[in-house]
Amino acid sequence: LTKRDFDEILSYLNEGKIPLFPKPIYIHAVKEGIDGPIELEVAMQWNDTYTETVYTYVNNISTRQGGSHLTGFSTALTRVLNTYMKGHTLVKSDKISISGDDMREGLAAVISVKVPNPQFEGQTKQRLGNSEVAGIVQTIVGEHLTTFLDENPAIAKLISEKAIIAAQAREA
Repeated sequence: LTKRDFDEILSYLNEGKIPLFPKPIYIHAVKEGIDGPIELEVAMQWNDTYTETVYTYVNNISTRQGGSHLTGFSTALTRVLNTYMKGHTLVKSDKISISGDDMREGLAAVISVKVPNPQFEGQTKQRLGNSEVAGIVQTIVGEHLTTFLDENPAIAKLISEKAIIAAQAREA
């Protein structure tokens, strides 16, 4: 998949929805794994809806049930956004606790990993089981998303406000 493919998939996922910011966040990196290099590509963009739409792939095979690459992505996203919101005092009160679900509300994303020796779980092989992939994805997304938010404070604020509103609605 090329960057353009990712943009097209996100455009499709966001059809009829209003993106919070014009260009998707795109991450591409390679990190050495146990059996060789693991390549990660992620494209993500938040929209005005309340649903999370995430497509995951391993070696260009759809993993409908996610797996370790999705776990690593979700963990990094939650950690980075929490750190950003606390560091920039965007959450006005300690009474509100923002969950990962709140942060992923309205998120459209495509996560693709190339893994030298993929281990799939279950009968349908729709879930990646390689545990090292979670850590690698978490590291890459953590570093890149932190940098992106620091360099794009207006977008970071839009994403944060959407998560805060989601948390307030859930707690109300």
